[in-house]
Amino acid sequence: MSSYPHVLFDLDGTLIDSAPAIVASFRDAFACAGLTPTVAIDSNIIGPPLLETLELLSGSQDPALTATLAEHFKASYDTTGLLQTAAYDGIGEMLAQLNTAGRSLSIATNKRIHPTRLILDHLGWTTYFDAVYALDLFQPRLANKAAMIGRLLADRSIPVSAAVYIGDRAEDGESADANNLPFIATTWGYGSLERDELSPHWRAAATPADLLKLLLD
Repeated sequence: MSSYPHVLFDLDGTLIDSAPAIVASFRDAFACAGLTPTVAIDSNIIGPPLLETLELLSGSQDPALTATLAEHFKASYDTTGLLQTAAYDGIGEMLAQLNTAGRSLSIATNKRIHPTRLILDHLGWTTYFDAVYALDLFQPRLANKAAMIGRLLADRSIPVSAAVYIGDRAEDGESADANNLPFIATTWGYGSLERDELSPHWRAAATPADLLKLLLD
């Protein structure tokens, strides 16, 4: 058996291409509020938590403004927006093979828990995952992805020697490092890390088939 019986995944840019849905819903949020974003709304903004991104786009840390924009975003994304989400080619097959091979799969994502669950159901993946964690799964809200991964490991009594984290951004690798987990960077998504951006102890996979080989060999 692989040395990593527990496989933890990021979601956006790793398993799914949610860029069209997220970009459209951010644009809807600013249009509904009658505001012009101070930063271009494109796939480069995807990754951080919702409120952090809205502060960036609005150029403001006014909690009332951020809350208003967040409500507009959620109204768009949680209804029609998320239905534009697509799985990257080969991901569904990879998850099915990991499941068949007896790996325990989990998600630790910056995306809100409500649309995360809706998307997994929409894609037919819900039964693949033993745990789905998001920053807003808990009250008070978890501070960051590193804390979320730590909470998942603790809650499920997963030793770090038995797990690996998979993601597409430097934040993902740094969050794995904070928990002493090995990290594999996926290089097919919009947050893809270049080879010279990888820490020496991180590994990388260019395709889901390559990732599957790393996880099952």
